[in-house]
Formats: sequence, C-alpha cells, structure tokens
Amino acid sequence: MRPLFRLRGSKTGQSETVLAWPGDGTSSRPLARGRASRDNAQTLPGKAPMIWTLPNLLTIARLLAALAFALVFAVLPRPLADMIALALFIAAALTDFLDGYLARRWNQISPFGRMLDPIADKAIVVIALAVILGLSGLNPLVLIPATVILFREVFVSGLREYLGADASRLHATRLAKWKTTVQMVAIPLLLLTGIFQAQYEAIYYANDPALLDEIAAGAEPDTLGLVNTLWRYDAARIVGVAALWLAAVLTFITGADYFLKAVPYLRGKTP
Repeated sequence: MRPLFRLRGSKTGQSETVLAWPGDGTSSRPLARGRASRDNAQTLPGKAPMIWTLPNLLTIARLLAALAFALVFAVLPRPLADMIALALFIAAALTDFLDGYLARRWNQISPFGRMLDPIADKAIVVIALAVILGLSGLNPLVLIPATVILFREVFVSGLREYLGADASRLHATRLAKWKTTVQMVAIPLLLLTGIFQAQYEAIYYANDPALLDEIAAGAEPDTLGLVNTLWRYDAARIVGVAALWLAAVLTFITGADYFLKAVPYLRGKTP
C-alpha cells in the first residue's frame, strides 16, 4: 500500500510534505510544511478523538472519587472518614451534571466520554452502597433495597453488553433519571447518619449517663446539644432509609422496563 504522506525535495533544497493519493501514481498535492498531520486530524473523523477535555477530566475525577470514597474509611478514623466521603460523593454528584452540560455546551461530546460516564456513575453508587452496607452492620432496612439496586445495575450492564450496538436504541426514561436523583439524595443522608451517630457517641462517653438521662427527660438544660444531635440523627436515618427504599422501587421498575424493551432484540427481532 502506498503511504498517504511522503517527503520530496523542493527547488529550494528544503523538503515539503506531499499528500499522495493511493492508487494514483502521477498526481500529488503539496501541503504547507508542518500542517499535513494537523489538517488530516481535523478533516478525517475519528483520527483525533477528544479525550483530555474538561468534561472528560470531570468524569475521570468522578471515577477516582469512587475509589477514594472507600479508601478513606481504611486510612482515616470516623467521623472524619464519613465527612470526607460525604464531600467526595456530593462533588461526584455535581460533576455528573456538570460534565454532560459542558460537553453539550462546548460541543465536546466524545466516544471516550460516552464510554466512561456510565462507568463512573455506577462506580460511585455501587461503592457507596457497599460502604454504607458495611457501616450499617448489614441492617435489613439497608440491605434489602441496596441489594435490589446492585442487582439491577449488574443485570442492566450485562444486558447492555450483550445487546452491543442495539443498546443505544434503548433510551433512558424520565423515571430512570428520577431514580438516579433519589439515589443521590439517599446516600448522603445515610452518610450523615453515621456523622450524627459519632457526635452522639462523643457526647455520651464524655458525660455522666445520669446527666444525659435528666437532659433527655427535660429536667436539665441541654447545654451539650444532646437533643438536637439525636433529632438530626433520627431525621437523617428515617429520611435516608425511606429514600433508599424509594430508589429501590424506582430501580426495579426501570430495570423491568429496560428488560421488556430489550426482549425483541433478545429474540432476534429488531423493532
């Protein structure tokens, strides 16, 4: 096969880049020196995919945040680890919106971003749920909805891999977006539960239990912040668990909907 580019001597004794068309042994078209490869990258699709753009960097940061989410509990004490994990998750949730918005706004949608974005989304949710399961001591109120969510993520990911190119025809529904939103609310609330629990334990172990009982009964003024801490703990726990169950229900519905849409492709019949 003849090369697309070759160097030939010019009348000035300097070499210039020439575009040689395959199959044409007589004609060639000179290009300005130093611009051949750059122009070719701009005009030939797929030759220079956009990777190191800001939207893609935000997606990569979200993927790294998913790894750091679990690691902070291995190297830092609680509740400091809970606080950092909470900050990481909130930052990751914000980049989930921001990277897609910037990619569309700046026309920087790339195959790399399309590939990595759903991986980063699933990684941060799956790892966060795994950590929360461990922190909860496998509490059934957390274990059951978390299992539904994790099962759906694995099932749908495997189904998409099997469908290949046909998976792009199965678009996400509005309900699936609500499912993601509810998950992004439930997980931070459950992390706050751990933070408030650590605050309560700090108050409990540093003071006389008899004094705490009197404060809880209203016989003594709450100078320790005991009642407020317990109220915040209960509120975060109840709302967080309720949101997790709601996310599990939405996850089940959207997973079933995705499967039903995929059935014709599984039968070898393209709609």
